[in-house]
Formats: sequence, structure tokens, C-alpha cells
Amino acid sequence: MPIKKKSKKKAKKTKKKKFIKKIYKKKVGTSLAGKNNIRRENVFRISKNYEQKIEIEKIKKQATEKKIFKIKDYVVYPKHGVGQIFSVGTKTIGGIEVNCYEIKFTKDKAVGLLPINKQSHLRPLSNINQVNKVISILKGKPKVKRTMWSRRAQEYEQKIVSGKIYDLAEVVRDLNKGNDALVEQSYSERQLLEKAYDRILNEFQIILGISCEQTQKKLDKALKRI
Repeated sequence: MPIKKKSKKKAKKTKKKKFIKKIYKKKVGTSLAGKNNIRRENVFRISKNYEQKIEIEKIKKQATEKKIFKIKDYVVYPKHGVGQIFSVGTKTIGGIEVNCYEIKFTKDKAVGLLPINKQSHLRPLSNINQVNKVISILKGKPKVKRTMWSRRAQEYEQKIVSGKIYDLAEVVRDLNKGNDALVEQSYSERQLLEKAYDRILNEFQIILGISCEQTQKKLDKALKRI
């Protein structure tokens, strides 16, 4: 008889343990489900925030595309130099209506069209402080690299096409031979020098409001040509 009582007690204990395990599993399952739901909500919130940020960036980019140049304004277009805007309007290009600047280049006697949404390619004329900085660059010593002429010529051409006034001044300074007629200079060197020199000359003439001859004297004095 006492043996049967012990077996009954053991059976009750095992039942209690199984019951406790079931309750524990349920609790763990519900807690994990809750955590997964929280993670999903966080991911959803992050994606929403990310979408909102992208929308804000798009609005900022669109806001920068504003017309900043007016008719009769002088501008510098890197590939052609100084030009003047003489009309702003809609042009049909390839069957599509595009808002464009019409720019007249007096040096080349040509007219160019530039879409307004690509106005970042244009820059305004330099100010007086920049003019003085250019003069000081022209007065400096030439900085010629000891590399092949073909590579240097490419670097000079890139500086000219950039349209940056300081880069143009560096090209003129480095290729200038002063008034020394004995120094030999190749045809390609003279071409690059004249191209950069003319760009600066045209811009300075408009900024300073003086004649071409007076502007040329000012530049030649800085380059020690006279």
C-alpha cells in the first residue's frame, strides 16, 4: 500500500511540471510575438521617415533651379568665354519646349542657347577683388612642371575650358615669356597662351569699363611685356 501512495505523488508532481512548462512556453511565445510586432512597427516608422527625408531633398533641389540672370547681363560660359544674354524665352528643341538663355558672344560673333536648368555652367563676371588677385598671379613666377608637353598642354586646355578666372591667369603666367624674343615658343604654346589671354582681356575690359588698348596695357605691364 505505501508503494502505491508514492507512485501517486510522483505522478502529481510530473503533471504539475508539465503544466508549468506549458504556461512558460505560452508566455515566451507571446513575448516573442510582441517583440516581433515592435520591430515591424519600428521598421515601418523608419521607412516612413526615410521617404519623408527623400521628399524634402527633392524639394530643395528643385528650389535651387531659379533664373538668376537677366537680359543684358554679361556672363562667362566656359567653352566660349564672355557673352551677353539678349533674350530669355521658350525654344522648341527636338520637339520639346525648353526655357533657354540666348547668349551672344561678341568675340566669336556667335549665338548660343543654354537651357535655364543648366545655368550652373554659367558664372557672373569677376569682381574687383578677383581682378586684383589675377593681376598678382600674372606678376608671379611661372610654375612649369617637368613633364611632357602633351600632358602639360592637356592640363592647360582643361584650365581654359573650366572658365575659372584664376586658372586662366595661371595658364597665361606659366606660358608667358615676357619681352624676351630669344626664347623659342611652339605654335601650340602660343595658341594656348593667346586663348587664355584673350579670355582675361575680354572680361577685364567689361569689368573695368575701359578700352581694349588700356586693358591690354594693364595686363602687359603685369606680365612685364612692356
